[in-house]
Parts: sequence; C-alpha cells; structure tokens
Amino acid sequence: MVNLVAAQKPLLHGLMKMAGVRPYDVEIEPGTVMNFWVPCETIRKPEKGEKVTHVDKPTKPVVVLVHGFAAEGIVTWQFQVGALTKKYSVYVPDLLFFGGSMTDKPDRSPTFQAEYLVKGLRKLGVEKCVVVGFSYGGMVAFKIAELYPDLVQAMVVSGSILAMTDSISVETLNRLGFSSSSELLLPNSVKGLKALLSVAAYKKLWFPDRLHKDYLEQVMFTNRKERAELLEALVISNKDATIPSFPQRIHLLWGEEDQIFKQELAHNMKE
Repeated sequence: MVNLVAAQKPLLHGLMKMAGVRPYDVEIEPGTVMNFWVPCETIRKPEKGEKVTHVDKPTKPVVVLVHGFAAEGIVTWQFQVGALTKKYSVYVPDLLFFGGSMTDKPDRSPTFQAEYLVKGLRKLGVEKCVVVGFSYGGMVAFKIAELYPDLVQAMVVSGSILAMTDSISVETLNRLGFSSSSELLLPNSVKGLKALLSVAAYKKLWFPDRLHKDYLEQVMFTNRKERAELLEALVISNKDATIPSFPQRIHLLWGEEDQIFKQELAHNMKE
C-alpha cells in the first residue's frame, strides 16, 4: 500500500522549486552531511568537464528557517517559503538526524546543532542572516545568536524558550501528562501522534488514522535512537542555565493558548 505522506513529497518538492528553493547537500566535514533548501539562483550546474556544482553567495538579505522536532525543514516551513523568496534569499536546513542530514559525531546538544548549522551556512556563502526558529529549532537558533553574533542580525522565535531546564521539563511533562520528552515527541502509535498534535496545535486538527499511520512511518520512525539522544541532551540543570546578553533584536511570537510553554516564560526571557 502506498504511503500517502511519501507520495506527496515529490509534489511538495516541485512546489518549493517553483517558489525558488531547491535541495542541496553540504558535506560539512567527513562523516557529517547537512541538507539545505537553498535559493535556486545560487546553484550553478558544473561546466563541461567539472564534477562539482558551484554555489554562489546569496544576492538578497538572508532568512534561515529552523524547524521543530516533529518534522523536517521544508515540511515545517512550506507555507512561508513562497511568501519570503521574492525579497529574501531563503535557506531551510534539516537539522542533524532530520531529513537527509546525518553525522557520525557523538554530540547531541543544541550547541552542536548550532555549530554545524553555521558551518553549513558558511560553506553556502552566507555571511549575515536573520534566523527564524520554531520549537526545538528556536533553542538551536538562540545558540546560534549567542555563539555567532557576527552572523545573526536578528531573530524571530516561535513556540520556544532559551533552554530546556530540568525544572521546566518536569513541570511541562507533569502538566501535559507525559512521563518523558520521548513519549511526547517521539510517538510510536497513532494514539501517541494524536496526543502530540492535541497539545502542539491550538485548533483541533482531524486527519484519518491512515494518514497518521503513514506520517509515523515516514517521519517518526527515522533515526529514533539519535533523536531520543537529542531530547536527553536538550535538558540542562537549573544551575547551569543563564540568560546571555544578546546584541540582536529578538522577536518572540507566543500564543496565549500555548499548551507546552507557558506565556510567563516569555517574560522571564526578557528580564
């Protein structure tokens, strides 16, 4: 039986190419490859006799869209890409262990994700950018802004916090009725995926069970071991949590009905 989620991917990829971006694998170093969706105009096919595709520097202001934990980059941002490409050079990475991005390195921290994402952007000729991060991608984005202030001009963060401390993790999981982050974010059943969607979306979304099952098989059953390790490395001790002094302008998009992160956390980040 055809997986409906897999079957619609060629259509999505075709629409994204029409919108002005195309996939490009960046070998950051031996053992680490990160997939990006990059502006079509930056990719030049190799001349006759050449083997390597040339990547030009972006010609417009750069926006980098960093996805959350439940889906790869282009799935998360498919509705935003077309609205941005007329004025901006849009880059959509797949973080390590999502989409086509892989590494043999053992580190799983948000800092590790941030460092390799920036290495990939540098190889693509990006010198300045605005970073937009959603959920898990927001925490990675905060790390990028902290570690590379010369690169990040401004940030937009939605549904995320600076860092997942152990107290925030325990309080959030208890409030939502989950025993672990993996149980919440790495469901292995249709029931578990529905539970994740019920807390991740403000408005209730209805999909047939067949579509839930296909999404699990296509998205949630990939690199589960590594993704579980990412979740473990995400939580830090309260005593290690600090609020950096960011030189960039940061825009926080926070829904009043956010069920995962309470709105007062936004105020704590501003203080």
